[in-house]
Amino acid sequence: MLTSTKAIVLSKIRYNDHDLIIKCYTQQNGIVSYLLKSILKSKKKNSKIAYFQLLSQLQLETDYKTNRSLQFVKEIKPNYIYTSLHTNIMKSTVAMFIAEVLSYALKEEEKNELLYNYIETSLIWFDTNNEVYSNFHLLFLLNLTKYLGFFPDDTKIDAPYFNILEGEFQYEFKGKYSVFNENLTLLKMLLGTTFDALNTIEINGKQRQAFLSFILAYFELHLGSFKKPKSLKIFNDVFN
Repeated sequence: MLTSTKAIVLSKIRYNDHDLIIKCYTQQNGIVSYLLKSILKSKKKNSKIAYFQLLSQLQLETDYKTNRSLQFVKEIKPNYIYTSLHTNIMKSTVAMFIAEVLSYALKEEEKNELLYNYIETSLIWFDTNNEVYSNFHLLFLLNLTKYLGFFPDDTKIDAPYFNILEGEFQYEFKGKYSVFNENLTLLKMLLGTTFDALNTIEINGKQRQAFLSFILAYFELHLGSFKKPKSLKIFNDVFN
């Protein structure tokens, strides 16, 4: 069936000598992998290689069949062209990290337009914002939990602990599952802010790295198939 959909590139791998497999999160069908035959061979098609950078936003016309593990693309064009995400070394490092997190976190082969729109608009904000954006990934991941089903319950946000297993603020200490001190303070601050207000929150490199470790542990606990991104060390080296 001929299908038109917006798509965000999460990963790409070379297949045989001249083919490419890209995994995308699509607006219409969730996670989909596409086989691009001879894309690395034809000089004419090679002009489109830049389309498949991590987190690129595309418009695809595909011959989609539900029983096929690799789909085929009829037509490709950019849906949004980034101005800085792939050229700014700091932003491209964040893009590499976020793409890997999304690859592990998103597994559903079904439509979730709210989730797609959140990722799409967040990436556009990140691309167009050239001021303070060093904490973007923290708020992005925290808000992502809302669409994955384990957004923190802030009913008791004044409590002194956050239980990462139960996903709620609590008044009792529950050992290894209880988050407190600086991570708790940052969690409360981020829960009450927006991307546009991120520049009002001051976080140093050590705090940023500690909070990222906390949020990734939260993902691992609530997503059985999630694993710590391989790009984490590179990310911390460049960004902190």
